[in-house]
Amino acid sequence: MKGKNMMWAYLVHISYNMWSDRDVPEVQNPHIGAKPYLRFDESLWDEILRRLVEARMNAVVLDLGDGIKYESHPEIAVENAWTIGRLKEEIGRLRDMGLEPIPKLNFSTTHDAWLGKYSRCVSTDVYYEVCQDLISEVCEIFDGPRLFHLGMDEETAQHQRHYRYVVVRQYDLWWEDLQFYVRHVEKAGTRAWIWSDYLWHHPEEFFKNMPKSVLQSNWYYGAEFKEDIPAVKAYLDLEAHGYDQVPTGSNWSIPENFQRTVEYCRTHIDPQHLLGFLQTSWRPTLEEFRRQHMEAIEVAAKARAEWED
Repeated sequence: MKGKNMMWAYLVHISYNMWSDRDVPEVQNPHIGAKPYLRFDESLWDEILRRLVEARMNAVVLDLGDGIKYESHPEIAVENAWTIGRLKEEIGRLRDMGLEPIPKLNFSTTHDAWLGKYSRCVSTDVYYEVCQDLISEVCEIFDGPRLFHLGMDEETAQHQRHYRYVVVRQYDLWWEDLQFYVRHVEKAGTRAWIWSDYLWHHPEEFFKNMPKSVLQSNWYYGAEFKEDIPAVKAYLDLEAHGYDQVPTGSNWSIPENFQRTVEYCRTHIDPQHLLGFLQTSWRPTLEEFRRQHMEAIEVAAKARAEWED
């Protein structure tokens, strides 16, 4: 995936039920809390795709969550969720546009409000059955995707401070569940992909237990790339241990972060392990956030153009 074959991807949320299981008025953000209906504007979706093609991006990571009416578990779906037929149509459309569709289901307990009642059954037989069903069905819908993003970030009590029901897996259980997801993704002939922030605070455990087969997306959204910052140092540690990486940037904090991420990782990660880059605005696919989405894509386009100069 070196050179022209590198992935230049953008993360888009179909579902945005991943931040809290309730409304959170104290932070004055109506989008943090899970809603029983789909938050998704078709007009912005169409524009995002058009701009991605113009920017010469080549992949879209689709955060599905409860935005799909799965045949195996339709009870998960929110109101106005996409049908399987609709999702397949959009997958075909993406491919026709030269954009590789990559599925994402975040199984971190901090970001699994989309699982509904099953988010309160974590690590039980019922839970494993549901997760297995969803992974299998999504892989089938995507006709054997090359990659499957499993999330797995920020699983701490602090990150769940807005939840009514807090679940944090620790020690061997976190690893056992991760390996469960990875096993079922690989069983479907797909490569597992995760966020790498567990490394920041558990480096020994991480390098002892993390399979080299799992694609890593370390992320950092700041301006200064100093090696005393754990999120920056993680890029170097992953490289030192020989993991494949897709570094992730965002305009969540500063507009130019993605461009700086590309510049830093280009000089610090071996091309054999640098498989691409992922950009995201971390905003829902709603018209009120059009500016943030367009800005993120514009910055990514500039970074890719400079990469090829």
